[in-house]
Amino acid sequence: MKGNEKIIEKLNFLLADELTAINQYIVHSEMCANWGYDKLHEAIEKRAIIEMKHAEKHIAHILFLEGRPIVSSLNTINIGADVETQHKNDWAAEEGAIKAYNDAVRLAVETGDNGTRELLESILKDEEDHIDWIEAQLDQIKQMGIQTYLSEQV
Repeated sequence: MKGNEKIIEKLNFLLADELTAINQYIVHSEMCANWGYDKLHEAIEKRAIIEMKHAEKHIAHILFLEGRPIVSSLNTINIGADVETQHKNDWAAEEGAIKAYNDAVRLAVETGDNGTRELLESILKDEEDHIDWIEAQLDQIKQMGIQTYLSEQV
């Protein structure tokens, strides 16, 4: 099915965002594993895997729309030197993703592409869950202090 060029362009933009998030989250996950924060390692790794599934869905949908997935473009990857900075960087990535998905949903509605809209809304829900989890981690750090928070992650 030949898709709208603006939709395909937006999907490729979102694909680059997902591929960037995968890289950032995998590095953060492995840093946490290296520091012995096994709970954080597992949680962040799971988020990276969800982002991989999002990228896969974008690739499949772009191909369905007879577009060409661009997998060689990445945005800036922001690696945090410590756990709190990692959470803040990941929060910023998720905030940007939520804005981008909301914009993409609007475009899909404007172009009458309900299949793409449904795909984008399902991914948007995951991104909202991600930012909610990160916000909970940042709240815990604020409430209990970084040392206590980190001791809970071992």
